[in-house]
Amino acid sequence: MNLRHLFLTCQAQTSPSPFCVEISRAEGVYMYGPDGKRYIDLIAGVSVSNAGHCHPDVVKAVNEQVSKYMHLMVYGEFIQSPQALYAGKLVSLLPESLNNVYFVNSGSEANEGAMKLAKRYTGRQEIIGFRNSYHGGTHGVLSLTSDEHYRNAFRPLLPDVRLSDFNDFDGLSLISERTACVMVEPMQGEAGAITPAEGFLQSLRERCSRTGALLIFDEAQTGFGRLGKLFAFEKYGVVPDILTAAKSMGGGMPLGAFISSKKIMDSLKTGPALGHITTFGGHPVSCAAGLAALNVILSENLISSVENKAALFRKLLQDADIEEIRGDGLLIAVELGSPERLTKFIRLAYENGIATDWFLFSNSSFRIAPPLIISSSQIEEACEILKKVLIMTGR
Repeated sequence: MNLRHLFLTCQAQTSPSPFCVEISRAEGVYMYGPDGKRYIDLIAGVSVSNAGHCHPDVVKAVNEQVSKYMHLMVYGEFIQSPQALYAGKLVSLLPESLNNVYFVNSGSEANEGAMKLAKRYTGRQEIIGFRNSYHGGTHGVLSLTSDEHYRNAFRPLLPDVRLSDFNDFDGLSLISERTACVMVEPMQGEAGAITPAEGFLQSLRERCSRTGALLIFDEAQTGFGRLGKLFAFEKYGVVPDILTAAKSMGGGMPLGAFISSKKIMDSLKTGPALGHITTFGGHPVSCAAGLAALNVILSENLISSVENKAALFRKLLQDADIEEIRGDGLLIAVELGSPERLTKFIRLAYENGIATDWFLFSNSSFRIAPPLIISSSQIEEACEILKKVLIMTGR
């Protein structure tokens, strides 16, 4: 029985027409099929493989940790060096107000934990989010998804959730003394790489501070160097009360976290105790991989080259047959004008050795979010293929 048959018949699918592209190995910015076909990866596992696929330092850290121990016990009972060392490293790189790390399994769980933390700390119930945001697929954060196509089948959702429009300054008046927290992506990813308007995040920060609502930045996609800073909040000059991270955080292994001050985080210790609990959150192998990947990002100065690499993508594609280029850093959306053209484009891109993807809430643009290690020559090669495929799809 071949893998394709098993994949389609035994493995649950989330769409009626999966790509069915078999990958047998991956290294650096490339993925390879069983026949040796090479794909330039412009997805990076949806901003996961920032340090590249199978970086030797990450592989070494995983192997060393596996040889010592894997799962021990539920989070928080035993001192496990990969967790402690990774938390300490993160805290050393973050502002003083973000000095306590709660490791979880994913971005969805990080955001669920952040919402629970905000409710517990403030004693309030209302949560405010933004239309076309994406914070995960679990039931609680699904309540912050505005697209009825994705959430209507799963009602009833969380009560006391209100949505505003990203970059709408007037909509900030929704935030009041009833609001426990406001959750926002500093740059909206799945909306198609929508950047914040000048002053919007600063005004949001000010409104939250005035009303006592906690400000949560969801940096699952934008974290760990993707926008040219370790985290996007540094780029935009706004420090949240709670920071959530995932995707690249594990260096290719499953890992997420919500990060806040010890004062706020300590509210999960009592009333009730075990205010949030997770069996596999902060798995030692994932933390070892994540710490190694972070050290690669820092030691190889990958963040400092992000802006130049992003500018090269834009320069090489500016005269291509496209509508618009949006985004910041190496999270770029290329607008093609229609869903039909996008569908054809992505299929032909794979046939020509480019792995790209669409955005959940932008059905006419494709994603450029490669590993941060991508070189100038690899960008040039990728753009030549992209332009060839764009000509093939027409307008």
